[in-house]
Amino acid sequence: MLPVPSSVAIRPAPVGVAEALSSARETRSLLIGPGVLERVPAVFREQFAGARAVVVCDVNTWNVAGQAVQAGLRAAGLAGAEPFVFRDPALYAEHRYVEPLEQALAAHDAVPIAVGSGTINDLVKLAAHRTGRSYLCVATAASMDGYTAFGASITYRGAKQTFNCPAPRAVVADIDVIRHAPPEMTASGYADLQAKITAGADWLLADALGVEAIEARAWTIVQGGLDEALADPAGARAGRPTAITPLVEGLMLGGFAMQWTKSSRPASGAEHQFSHLWDMEHHTHDGVAPSHGFKVGVATLAVTTLYEALLAQPIHQLDVEACCARWPDRAQLEADIRRRFADTDFVDTAVQESLAKHVSRDELRAQLLRASALWPDLRPQLSAQLVPSRELRRRLELVGAPATPEAIGLTRERLRGSFIRAYHLRRRFTVLDLAVRTGLLEPCLGTLFAPNGPWGSAT
Repeated sequence: MLPVPSSVAIRPAPVGVAEALSSARETRSLLIGPGVLERVPAVFREQFAGARAVVVCDVNTWNVAGQAVQAGLRAAGLAGAEPFVFRDPALYAEHRYVEPLEQALAAHDAVPIAVGSGTINDLVKLAAHRTGRSYLCVATAASMDGYTAFGASITYRGAKQTFNCPAPRAVVADIDVIRHAPPEMTASGYADLQAKITAGADWLLADALGVEAIEARAWTIVQGGLDEALADPAGARAGRPTAITPLVEGLMLGGFAMQWTKSSRPASGAEHQFSHLWDMEHHTHDGVAPSHGFKVGVATLAVTTLYEALLAQPIHQLDVEACCARWPDRAQLEADIRRRFADTDFVDTAVQESLAKHVSRDELRAQLLRASALWPDLRPQLSAQLVPSRELRRRLELVGAPATPEAIGLTRERLRGSFIRAYHLRRRFTVLDLAVRTGLLEPCLGTLFAPNGPWGSAT
């Protein structure tokens, strides 16, 4: 029997913030703690010697922290331009908001300080990069893992895209500010962090099947402190510092791992493909797009239930030749995708991504023979990485995040269709690829969406 190639620990020892920071390629300073907002001027002076600053925020974050940051900068003689305040109440990470900020930054040489969470951070990240400067971020909520991540997630020409640009040079996260953020923002960040569980399982799978090797340092940074960061969902919802602080640290560490690998693989798997799909389908609920974390949270549940169904299958007894016989060639695959996505404006993306990961029948045979041989050892490894879907659901409910598709405006029928649609949207190898290549996706979905299955009826 072939050995499972990965030598990483499923539950590695936690990595401290200072050690993780040493792995970051762009971020040089991270300050987390109560009352650290007043230290923004000192951090700025240390990281941007001789420069002046400009605060960028929206109306809400101006009141929460921007005004205090601006006052501190003025007192320290570091204010270089009047604050740039987005006043649109419907502010979103869209390209049309990047343009005016980019124009404003081009008019001076002040270094931007992004005061806010996901939207503000992504807008500033891209605008700063385009105007040839780095920036400092003041985090105002534990709402996502993108503070310290490379790349800006921006909607452009109707589709969510990741623009390559550096992470901030410094981040200041005042727990006294963050723990008073709206509870739904904390719930969103918690759900985003919980997604690292299934993302890790997908990486284990890709590593074992020889598709994408695990980078041990990035794995340890993300997975090492994950249990502690997710240990107190009720406390996170209540804003207790003992729960918020490890949650913030976990979110920041995910970004450092992505900086280290220059890839989102350490923190993103099939669950993010569902979220990307719903973004590209322009999904809204009650007139607004659900938060990234809320979409990922529901998707993490969906992916975990698929894993549970697959882990019950005797893949070590797989009929490999039957799988190969029904495997489509490239022309068949493209025709099928164009039919499946004919009602969308992203059919070409689905074709491109699916063809990029398509393998020949000979390649498929070799991969499935490997999967079959490894399954007796790989199955318990995946089980050890995963958290039961019932427990994931309990945590989401405790933190105040959606735990059903209906809570984010999706029917069970649409969730079922999302499994195959999400598979086609990214070339990254995940559990969706294993399910499709083994021919087990539809049988598993039949089980999951049966009347007595986990997605059998809305409750």
